[in-house]
Amino acid sequence: MLDKKEVKEILGLLENNCPRPETALKHNNSFELLIAAILSAQTTDKQVNRVTKELFKKYSTPRDFYHLTPEDLERVIKKCGLYKNKSKNIISTCRKLVDEYQGEVPGKFEELIKLPGVGRKTANVVLANAFNIPAFPVDTHVQRVSRRLGLADGKNPEVTEKELCRLISPVLWNKSHHWLIYLGRNYCSARSPKCHECFMKAKCREAKKSIN
Repeated sequence: MLDKKEVKEILGLLENNCPRPETALKHNNSFELLIAAILSAQTTDKQVNRVTKELFKKYSTPRDFYHLTPEDLERVIKKCGLYKNKSKNIISTCRKLVDEYQGEVPGKFEELIKLPGVGRKTANVVLANAFNIPAFPVDTHVQRVSRRLGLADGKNPEVTEKELCRLISPVLWNKSHHWLIYLGRNYCSARSPKCHECFMKAKCREAKKSIN
């Protein structure tokens, strides 16, 4: 594993190249972010934003979704992958929010993961971006980039999350998550990463192998 100095240098480079880290999912409140995050599974954020732009014009609160049938919602979110399952989960989640949380999105991890369609990553996305609570969502970009940089060696997102949380100060979790996503989207793609162009190439163990 990397030492503290190496981690600090990597985070410094990431911050310099991505000074304003934020989620790409467009939202106006915690509820909209929750729905967008559920929709984002196996779908790009750009596609989710296209769908939610129309979705939130029609339905913007848990109560708006309460009496919908899955078929009603499917017609609006059909361009997102796995839309049938997502439709059922979103409606169930909205009913649970109304029935058990007075229509409010809970700000605790343990409560969020009780909601249908909400796993660790989605819960952490909501905590970090809606409530500014330190959390480290691990998506495919974070999983891939953290392994290539040597920040984590976990073979699944939960293990990677624990490794990153031990290595990085909690005050930087939210930003670091976005920094790693930025690197993954712009340079460190799953196939044909742009190692020669990447600002992180001198620090990345995989880039060193590729360039050499």
